[in-house]
Amino acid sequence: MAKLTQEMKDMVATQQCFHATVSKDGVPNNAPKRSTRVLNDETLIFNEGTGGATYQNLLDGSKVAVAVVNRETLDGYRFIGTPEVQSSGELYEQAAAMSNKVGMPKPKAVVLIHIDEIHGLKAGPTAGKRIS
Repeated sequence: MAKLTQEMKDMVATQQCFHATVSKDGVPNNAPKRSTRVLNDETLIFNEGTGGATYQNLLDGSKVAVAVVNRETLDGYRFIGTPEVQSSGELYEQAAAMSNKVGMPKPKAVVLIHIDEIHGLKAGPTAGKRIS
């Protein structure tokens, strides 16, 4: 597994993350997930609230690519990972409490993204290159 640096964690905490999945028929899907946060050095987590295309793609076995970019500094990262969908248990209950606290409905699930690869998205010749 790839490990997040503090700089990566800070960017996830302060910038919008976009999640890309693919359907079992090969149709791409890209969606902002504003609940994206860091669970630990090797895992991102987000609340799946709508149960739409991203959720179905995950249930059908899609891997996930998460992109986060700071437009002011022209820097960013792409995290490619293996999802783990949880609709019960301690992490799910914590996610439900978080949603309730900000006035959102209870999520369909909480999704852990176990990071397999990290690519840099800093503007320039190294953009898109694997860094971990």
